[in-house]
Amino acid sequence: MTTTLRPEGPETPTAAGGRTRRWLILSNGRPVGAVRTTADPQGGQLFGRISELEVTEGRGRGRGTFGGLAAEEVLRTWGCTRVDVAVPESAAAARGLAATLGYTERALAMSKPLVDVPELPAGLSARPFDDPAELRAWYEESADDYVRMMVGSGLTEEQARARMAAGPQSPPPPDPEAPGMVVRRLYGADGGEGPYGLLWLQPRLRDQPDGEPLAWVMKVEVSPAHQGQGHGRTLMLLAERECLAAGVRHLGLNVFAGNEVAIRLYTSLGYRVTERVYGKQL
Repeated sequence: MTTTLRPEGPETPTAAGGRTRRWLILSNGRPVGAVRTTADPQGGQLFGRISELEVTEGRGRGRGTFGGLAAEEVLRTWGCTRVDVAVPESAAAARGLAATLGYTERALAMSKPLVDVPELPAGLSARPFDDPAELRAWYEESADDYVRMMVGSGLTEEQARARMAAGPQSPPPPDPEAPGMVVRRLYGADGGEGPYGLLWLQPRLRDQPDGEPLAWVMKVEVSPAHQGQGHGRTLMLLAERECLAAGVRHLGLNVFAGNEVAIRLYTSLGYRVTERVYGKQL
């Protein structure tokens, strides 16, 4: 029995200026599945994704493994330095395949439907940055921390900085009240104590397949001197309040797989894993 890969159609460009192509997995010339390879440039690097992989006939015969390895080889010839794959939480078999192929779990996507407006603990208040220069300084100080976390999740430093420059964690607009972003710092009720921490929220990241808008927590940060006092929970409640005030009822976030403290916090607040991201150097 011979398993091969054949293009299903022509290569097409992606919205990000990259390339994508769907391939048929063939067994003795008969289609038994398909795989899609996608590569997008970010900060001078080319990052690959296996954006689709399905076996339609003869599961359990190594055809998924063949499709994954063949996709990696395509991405390697395209010049990609690594490959990532996002797997729905419900796809247990796909998660097992990722582990078999040597992928490392990098991050989790979690989300929660919002219903009731939560109350913030007494004695706390939220305020925006008053000075755009102060906002920019905060970003510059936190950028290196984010790069270190990406390196810890499996990227090289060069790859992490490329993604930092091109991805959604790139610098926020200089105006703290610019449309499409919410940045708030947590203080005591009279504003005299703190800041205890910071929330960066994008109230309308994108529309979901059902047309409902999705908000996204870009960053939750608790000041080192005030950790362990429940301020992370308060900042998440603040995020939910901001979403509901904007008319958005679905809130999502990413968390690095090794951040067990944050995962426990989000789980306790009712967030559930929707997707897991796995990565591998090529």
